[in-house]
Amino acid sequence: MGKQFSEISLELIEFIERQQLFFVGTAATEGRVNISPKGMDTFRVLNPNKIIWLNLTGSGNETAAHLVKNDRMTIMFCAFEGKPLILRLYGKATIYHDRDKEYHEHIGLFPEIMGSRQIIEMEVDLVQTSCGYAVPFMDFKEERTTLNSWAEKQGKDRLETYWKEKNTKSIDGFDTKMIPDI
Repeated sequence: MGKQFSEISLELIEFIERQQLFFVGTAATEGRVNISPKGMDTFRVLNPNKIIWLNLTGSGNETAAHLVKNDRMTIMFCAFEGKPLILRLYGKATIYHDRDKEYHEHIGLFPEIMGSRQIIEMEVDLVQTSCGYAVPFMDFKEERTTLNSWAEKQGKDRLETYWKEKNTKSIDGFDTKMIPDI
């Protein structure tokens, strides 16, 4: 049933490209574990051992806070239609902000989305597949437009204020590095 690989195969890249949803898991050495669902056109495979994804503004910023303290990350995809499959990517991640050159090197790989907050790059060191036999069938209807509408209404200046107010600390009080050290 479950298999492990050292890199993402072409077949698995094609599977990733068909998915509408992925999950990101992170944890600091202490505090809470975070699992975040991610959607929209925000995931790219750069090569068989490197992925990036665009992190959009949210009510929290747990992933960033955890990656500052511990660079481990797991990404999971599930087949909700077609052949059953669960795909997990394990590795070490780095977070890039608008102030980092790497952010600007990669941002053009994504559609322009107001509220783009960070780009996370992960070096994949283990790829694991498992059966997914218990994952239910679900039909994709459409993407929600609420986040985009909200971010567009805020505009750049109000989004930056929101980040300072809501995205600089995790629920455990860890710094997210949204605001650079002075």
